[in-house]
Amino acid sequence: MLILDEVDFKYGKKDLFRNLNLDLKPGNIYGLLGKNGAGKTTLLKIMAGLLFSSEGSCEFSGMDVSKRLPSFLEDVFFLPEEFYLPPIKGSLFLSLRAPFYPNFDYKSFSDYILDFGIELEKPLNTLSFGQKKKFLLSFGLATGTSLVIMDEPTNGLDIPSKTILRRIIAKSMDDNRIILISTHQVKDVENLIDPIIILEDGAVIFNQSTYDVSTNLSMGDSKVLSGDEIYTQEVLGGYQTVEKNITGEESLVDLELLFNSVITQPEKLNSVFNKGGSDE
Repeated sequence: MLILDEVDFKYGKKDLFRNLNLDLKPGNIYGLLGKNGAGKTTLLKIMAGLLFSSEGSCEFSGMDVSKRLPSFLEDVFFLPEEFYLPPIKGSLFLSLRAPFYPNFDYKSFSDYILDFGIELEKPLNTLSFGQKKKFLLSFGLATGTSLVIMDEPTNGLDIPSKTILRRIIAKSMDDNRIILISTHQVKDVENLIDPIIILEDGAVIFNQSTYDVSTNLSMGDSKVLSGDEIYTQEVLGGYQTVEKNITGEESLVDLELLFNSVITQPEKLNSVFNKGGSDE
């Protein structure tokens, strides 16, 4: 389990996080959503032990991540949005880096590389940005780490590669693993992430499972408004709406519509959920 307890973080004198609390449990592929400047990348780096809170703690499996103990580093993989790959062949990168991860799955790595069509004997620095990302995604998901953190993993990928990525993420998941995906491209991972966490101005303003969203909210298109809507946005030919689900049966979840409604009406949205919806 990854636990952030009363985390404060500042850039200079400016508070970004204050008393932030968040628990991530194994067996889930979390989606971290938020506008630019909400603090998503900073939060990911705190979780990965690359930035340190001024107050509070971040622990993974009982370890203080800020201490960057070998037992933590061998069990976490972080793929940032911007990255560097050295001018060496992929096969050499594999032989140098894979031994740092005791549970590295070479068979899965080979399968992922084959699926993505990456040649290991080409120097990594000569690959396109999308190919570099596919190589690192393959490596990261094959590490066997209990914590995988990815910042904008679908950026630079073409449509077929996004489909492959969704498949191999699902294949690599197990009950002992936490995968956290931060993205603006919600349509790319809409059927993959669960639970959904939304960050705004350095605070968690929404944290719900997809099931709870689907049974508590109803989203759809309408030509006219009833007045019972929690949130509406105009589209061609009418409106997209979010309403309280009065049937309790599962409904379709539109992540873009959910995100816009939470950002616009956070208190109203969260009041629908019995648990209150926010883990602040």
